[in-house]
Amino acid sequence: MMPSVSHIFIAPQRGAPMRSLSSVRALADCGLDGDRYSIAKNRKSPDYQLTLIEREQIEAFDTASGLPLTADQPRRNLVTVGVDLNALCGRRFVVGEVELEGLELCEPCSLFARRTYRETLEFFVHKGGFRARILTSGLIRVGDSVDVEFVHRQQEMTPPR
Repeated sequence: MMPSVSHIFIAPQRGAPMRSLSSVRALADCGLDGDRYSIAKNRKSPDYQLTLIEREQIEAFDTASGLPLTADQPRRNLVTVGVDLNALCGRRFVVGEVELEGLELCEPCSLFARRTYRETLEFFVHKGGFRARILTSGLIRVGDSVDVEFVHRQQEMTPPR
């Protein structure tokens, strides 16, 4: 399976329902157009720009717990399929037209548990996705590939000094 984006979500305000989109403009060093974190005062730090989670982990929670969890309930911006996101922490990669840098894991919090199930606190440890910095602006669409080999190709193409 090719690593790709299966869902895109934004929320215009804290606690607002997540809006599902077929595409979104990512704004470098800012966030996703229309998302609450694209406004600097809403970010806990400059790096709160974009979050990702694996669809496989959401489905695994359903299977392990018997409790239904929809793709929007973890409240991450991008839901991916076919990629080990934890392996991208500290690395640059490309989603659609956008270059990103994986920063830190999003561990489950009490708010996630209050909005869903208390079982999420234990299940999603090291499986809750991660935060990323947006390095270049561009469009991200549902179905876009997650290119984890981007950095390796860029390094190979750069002539030695």
